[in-house]
Amino acid sequence: MKKQILFSWSGGKDSAIALYQVLEEGDYEVAALLTTITEDYDRISIHGVRRSLLEAQAERKGLPLEIVFIPKDASNELYESRMRETLEDYKCRGVTAVAFGDIFLEDLRRHREEKLEQVEMSAIFSIWKKDTCQLAKEFISLGFQAVITCVDTEVLDKSFVGRKFDHQFLDDLPSDIDPCGENGEFHSFVYDGPIFKRAIQYKKGKTVLREGRFCFCDLMPKKSECVIS
Repeated sequence: MKKQILFSWSGGKDSAIALYQVLEEGDYEVAALLTTITEDYDRISIHGVRRSLLEAQAERKGLPLEIVFIPKDASNELYESRMRETLEDYKCRGVTAVAFGDIFLEDLRRHREEKLEQVEMSAIFSIWKKDTCQLAKEFISLGFQAVITCVDTEVLDKSFVGRKFDHQFLDDLPSDIDPCGENGEFHSFVYDGPIFKRAIQYKKGKTVLREGRFCFCDLMPKKSECVIS
């Protein structure tokens, strides 16, 4: 019997290729995709993607979606309290681990492991310590399709937001920017790939600057797109 796990899903490329690896290994059964939504905006926290598109991703993968709602100015205590409540609920259902798409941030990994230990769960890092340049190229070669939804303009020019994550994008990145944006330089939305039944149809909306620093490209599902309400 396969081990039941949750998968921490951000909607972006690192989550997608990490989930792909987990499914390819075949040792686990994903009970649900776990995502944090900022309830004031009804969007994926940090990435800024609409919940309707997140739901479309889950539908395309044929996996349940577990959303943890937090207010926009949530304290760490509130976030951790709501997350712990969700994890404890799944622990009672037989889920014993959570998988993540982290690559090399040691402090973040330790933090995740410590929090999961508190609810007697373990952490899985399926793409940990992989070379990010090779990982980015593998993502593209596998047939995944993604668009850049957010750019930190303190380290990367705003012209990169709204672009497709492809070989040209990688070629155009400054040499000091991680190819996977692991340091928070940019975030993405995956709309097609080998873990999807079919592509998600979207259109670009306005591009806005938040907090004087983060440039977001709004994505909207096309009218023909079937999403879960």
